[in-house]
Amino acid sequence: MIEELKRKLAKEAEQLQHELNVTLPNEIRTAVEHGDLKENSEYKAALERQSFVQARLGHLHARLSKLSSVDPAQIPEDRVGLGSIVVVQDEKGGPPETYSLMFGDAVEFQEGHVSMGSAIGRALLGKAVGEVAILKLPATTRRLKVVELTTIHQQ
Repeated sequence: MIEELKRKLAKEAEQLQHELNVTLPNEIRTAVEHGDLKENSEYKAALERQSFVQARLGHLHARLSKLSSVDPAQIPEDRVGLGSIVVVQDEKGGPPETYSLMFGDAVEFQEGHVSMGSAIGRALLGKAVGEVAILKLPATTRRLKVVELTTIHQQ
């Protein structure tokens, strides 16, 4: 999961780097050739895009650096952590719910995937089978008992 995310972010960074170094300079050069830069919307749009691309590249490089420092050995084998698949049961009843804890910028979020930074992700993080996670929502508070856990080490 971590390697797949790193590949996705590196590919996006590579594409943005090409845009920053090749595409945008050509667009800016073409806009400058049209003259009067004060009212040249193409020039302004290219400069705005250039600023955005630079900021996004900075974010991607920081994210890749953080991902490189993730040590799977530091992820607990008996508690909810990154990559865990958790089955919970609401204490008030209802069918069991299954969640997979992912990074916020995961490759694909599918049904049941939650970010570790989301409300449910934060509530479940560090819980073991049998423990209750208290999920505080704006309208209610849910008590979710962890009934089954598969960690990243067991997958």
